[in-house]
Amino acid sequence: MQELQWRKSSRSTGGGNCVEVGFAASAVLVRDTKDRDGGTLAVSPTAWQSFLTTLKHPAATPG
Repeated sequence: MQELQWRKSSRSTGGGNCVEVGFAASAVLVRDTKDRDGGTLAVSPTAWQSFLTTLKHPAATPG
């Protein structure tokens, strides 16, 4: 796997409850900053975009 650029939210307070996001060619990767080697969640770019849209506009989503 190529070396990824990981990003942590600019809203992170540094309290240790953070995640980082890395963008690969075919997936968006998410990991815990307290345990970077403990595992990585991989989702499709489409699923990631849907997740972000839901966060930004929760009333616009069904359910």
